[in-house]
Amino acid sequence: MKSTSMAVMFVLLAAVTVTGCSSMKPYSESPQFDVADGVFQHPKGYRHDKGFLDVLGLARAFFTREDDPAETDGFPLLDPAALATPTGDGPHVTWVGHATVLFTYRGVSVLTDPIFSERASPFGFSGPKRVVPAAYTAETLPHVDVAVISHAHYDHLDMPGLRRLAARQPHIRFVVPLGLASYVRRAGFEDVVEIDWWQSDSRDDVTITATPARHWSSRSPFDRNRTLWSGFMVRFADGFQFYFAGDTGYSADFVEIRERFGVPNFAAIPIGAYDPRDFMRGSHCNPEEAVQIFKDIDAGHAVAIHWGTFKLTLEPMAEPPQRLAAALAAAGIAPSRFRALQHGERWDF
Repeated sequence: MKSTSMAVMFVLLAAVTVTGCSSMKPYSESPQFDVADGVFQHPKGYRHDKGFLDVLGLARAFFTREDDPAETDGFPLLDPAALATPTGDGPHVTWVGHATVLFTYRGVSVLTDPIFSERASPFGFSGPKRVVPAAYTAETLPHVDVAVISHAHYDHLDMPGLRRLAARQPHIRFVVPLGLASYVRRAGFEDVVEIDWWQSDSRDDVTITATPARHWSSRSPFDRNRTLWSGFMVRFADGFQFYFAGDTGYSADFVEIRERFGVPNFAAIPIGAYDPRDFMRGSHCNPEEAVQIFKDIDAGHAVAIHWGTFKLTLEPMAEPPQRLAAALAAAGIAPSRFRALQHGERWDF
């Protein structure tokens, strides 16, 4: 059994992300904003409605779970700097870890959910800790043109990491959901645009559109759903499309995304942090649902994200890619189309 002090810390951390209300700036013109309650919500009625007692139950299960070898042994880490420099303008992607990918096409580099800190937590001394270092640090990351952040949770919005990145690359253009711009500006970036679902920011032959996701947001016990969450479709001048699903449960949104944008050439789809299912279904898809998302959007290729970096939930950390492989086989989809990369691995396709 894990220590009592760690269990107490888990409850505090969970309370940070499961409860609360506040008086942040309202966005009354957004179809996603409930003016009466002062919070964002999914228009289709999807809710993450777990309360404090649910969190206590999860805490008990988390700290009485069986030991997970990956928590101590980690996973292999490749050094992307040691790989040969890509040739030509074709697409390539490097999995930095968790939901952080560096996607490059025709000389334009897009960074998703940059997290470089050792912990995904408001506390530097406790909370989910990396089992694998980030493949790039904020200091070694190659040139980035544009970055997106899907939502405010600590494993996606990393303020210490953003400050370090701003010290090296303050030019990066950030596109974020409603309510997140102030965080990114405080980190040291000036070129920050926040947009609602289906809104776009177009510059330098790259158009970024926020897309719906089934999730929620918070960074304290007092701001639950006071900022929006989203995925993003990135469209290049020649029509090539990169879809970043962000953090999401399964929903009907993905069929609508394909209907509105057509088929993305490449996608980043989450596959981890899904158990216990009754708790996580409303905010995290499992590998089988990730394959359904892949089918719904009809992507050419996809990389698996949101697994193997932080111990966030109850499933063994090595399980998501195993279940992904089985789900792809059951669906008759070639495993070369939807890959779970090693940390630091680059995929040229």
